[in-house]
Formats: sequence, structure tokens, C-alpha cells
Amino acid sequence: MRDDAPEAASLGAEFWASARVVVPPGKASVHLRVDQDVLDWFKAQGSGHLTRMNAVLRAYYEAHYEAHKPKG
Repeated sequence: MRDDAPEAASLGAEFWASARVVVPPGKASVHLRVDQDVLDWFKAQGSGHLTRMNAVLRAYYEAHYEAHKPKG
């Protein structure tokens, strides 16, 4: 974290007492093995590496979906 980054006000104990984990709709949790150098590269880009990896997969999916659309 940067030394000059502003700090947000505390949300307080009441907020955290009623907080809950929310998984966005449409997301699935998976175990995925990737090459170490690929993971290292995404992580080196900073926080949000899993979101960026998902964006790359989505771009591939969107580029190839029509040609390989599921039948039915």
C-alpha cells in the first residue's frame, strides 16, 4: 500500500456484525491448474489477477462461441 494513500473511515463493529459473503451470480468456483509462469505473470500485474484471468477466458469464449456453439 502507498504511504500517501487516503484512509477510509472505519465501517464500525455494527457493519461487520451483520456482514456476509456474497458470491456474484453466474460465477462458479473451480480448481484450475495453470502453468506456474502464467500464474506468476498475472500475479505480477497486481491485485485482481483472477479477474484478469477470467477476462482472458471470456474474450476467448466470445471470439469462438459462434463457431463452436453447443447444439440443442
